[in-house]
Amino acid sequence: MTTHLYFEIQAESPDRARHFYGELFGWAFTRVEGLPVAYWRIDTGGMQGGLLQRPAATPPDECGTNAFTCSFEVDDIHASAERIASLGGQVALPIFAIPGTCWQGYFIDPEGNTFGLFQVDEQAGD
Repeated sequence: MTTHLYFEIQAESPDRARHFYGELFGWAFTRVEGLPVAYWRIDTGGMQGGLLQRPAATPPDECGTNAFTCSFEVDDIHASAERIASLGGQVALPIFAIPGTCWQGYFIDPEGNTFGLFQVDEQAGD
């Protein structure tokens, strides 16, 4: 695994979130088409990120952490997914292509925490 990280923010209202983070940090957002959820790349001027339409209900108040999801770069996302399963983890969202960028997948660790993995591949989705 390399040291590259990618953060994502889930939002009930992506318009509201884009306005908030754009005004707060000056981040720019670019819509990405062809994904299984509404998605925008975030240009922070540094670390890479994304914003997506929350795919499930917002956790209730006082339920625990409602946070960003971090994704880790791996050399072989399919081998990593198999390893996750063998260690007691689960698939949260099956591996999919982000066209021209990478393969992405989301998983749940044995403690119930969601995290992402990505494998850089400029041919993804072709």
